Amino acid sequence: MLGKVRPRGKYGNTRRLRAPAQVGTADCVLHQAGIAACSAGPVLGQAMKLSWLALVLGLLLGGAGWFGWKRPAAAVAAARRFPRSVPWGTGLMLLATVWFLYYVAQENIADFAAIKPHLMVAFGVIGIGACLFVKDYLGARGLAVLWLLLAKLMVDTGRPHLEDTSWVLVNQTLAYVLVVAGIWVTISPQRLRDWILWATATEARWRGTSLATLALGAGLVVLALTAYRGL
Repeated sequence: MLGKVRPRGKYGNTRRLRAPAQVGTADCVLHQAGIAACSAGPVLGQAMKLSWLALVLGLLLGGAGWFGWKRPAAAVAAARRFPRSVPWGTGLMLLATVWFLYYVAQENIADFAAIKPHLMVAFGVIGIGACLFVKDYLGARGLAVLWLLLAKLMVDTGRPHLEDTSWVLVNQTLAYVLVVAGIWVTISPQRLRDWILWATATEARWRGTSLATLALGAGLVVLALTAYRGL
C-alpha cells in the first residue's frame, strides 16, 4: 500500500513511498512535470553524504601527501613499485569488481533484466581473470578501474547539491579528472609508471608533488567541514 505523498523541491516534485516497513527496498515513483520514472533499491551515490565523501577523500590524500613529505625515500620506493605490484593490483581489482557488480545489480533497465544474472557472472569472471592472467601492470590497471568507479560515486553524490553551493563544482571537477586519468591509464597502464618516474626524478619534485597532494587533501577536509557541511 502506498503511503502519503510528500512535496519535494521548489517545482512541486512529489515522492510516493511504500509503507515504512518496506522503505529502502521498495520502488520510488518520482513525478516531475507529469513525467514518471521508476527506480529500484538504494543507490550508493544517493545514500552517501557529500560531506563524508569529501572528508574521507581528503584524509586519504592528506595522509598520502604527509607520508611522501616526511619519508620521501620510502614513499618513492613504494610509488615506483606500485604500477607492477601484483598484491596491490589484485586487491584493487577485486575491490573494483565487487563495486562494479554492485552497480550492475542496482541497474533496473527492463531490456537488460533477463540477462542481468549472466552479465554479473561474466563481469565477475573478467575481474577475477584479470587478476590471474593479466598481471603485467596489474596495480596500474586496478587503480584505473577504481578511479572510474570513484568518479561515478563523486558525480552521483554531488549532483543533487549543485544548486546548494557552487563549491560542489570542486567535487565534480575532480571526478572528471579521475575519469580522464582512469581511461588513459586503462588504455595505457605504463603511463602511470611514466608519471611516477617523472614525479620521483628528483627529491625536490617529489616533495612538491607530496605537498600538492597534502594541500588538496586539506582543501577537501575544509570543504567537508564548511561548504559541504550537512550536505
